[in-house]
Amino acid sequence: MAEVRTLIVDDSSVMRKIVERALRQAGLSSLVVLEAGSGTEGLDVLRSKQVDLILSDINMPLMDGLEFVRQIKAQNLAPGVPVVMITTESSEEHVKQAILAGARGYIRKPFTAEQVKERVLPLINAA
Repeated sequence: MAEVRTLIVDDSSVMRKIVERALRQAGLSSLVVLEAGSGTEGLDVLRSKQVDLILSDINMPLMDGLEFVRQIKAQNLAPGVPVVMITTESSEEHVKQAILAGARGYIRKPFTAEQVKERVLPLINAA
């Protein structure tokens, strides 16, 4: 598989590492990871770098994942790039809003590498 440039947006550095590890375990061996600690930082990354995949937490300070997805679209920063939201069970309504805003899927915490594989790999292969 070709190199997959992935932006992981989460206010927890530990969670960003967990997501990265799950992606690698799901079979993305040629992964290049860019990280951001908030939606605001994520937008800054997208202004200067091209990515193939975006995974974003929903609940973050400064700019949450919903606003992040809306701003990606409003600023036309990553056209055609699949966005997958990372969510807790309590944010089901947020997931619906994220999909309406342009996200292509979601992963519920806690997640396994198998769940990441099922939700993320088809989006990369389709892109």
